[in-house]
Amino acid sequence: MSATIYHNPACGTSRNVLAMLRQSGETVEVIEYLKTPPSRERLVQLIQAMGITPRQLLRRRGTPYEELGLDDPALDDEAILDAMMAHPILIERPIVVTDKGVALCRPSEKVLDVLPEGSIAAFTKEDGQVVRPKP
Repeated sequence: MSATIYHNPACGTSRNVLAMLRQSGETVEVIEYLKTPPSRERLVQLIQAMGITPRQLLRRRGTPYEELGLDDPALDDEAILDAMMAHPILIERPIVVTDKGVALCRPSEKVLDVLPEGSIAAFTKEDGQVVRPKP
């Protein structure tokens, strides 16, 4: 099985997820989404596959979220997608795609939902927290 991660190397959660993917033995395609953002069509596909709304994929911290007024509940999905396309930093990360599904891996343990069972015995995050798969 292979995995694709929409990754930001400056993000600790994203680094942890990438390390877990590599530990699992998966072949990993790393897409630094700030350098190579997904197309609008691909972003919509990812959102649909995760079963969330564009608003649920919005990153608030460290982004132009407030200055763009994205907290306005009147904004529809198209307006939110427009903002994400114009400012990829607004896309929450990391997003992981495997044969088992697509997941927004926040917290990083969510990556276990899209990895084969038993592919990771235990993993120590950058902050020292140990992640153990569900028995």
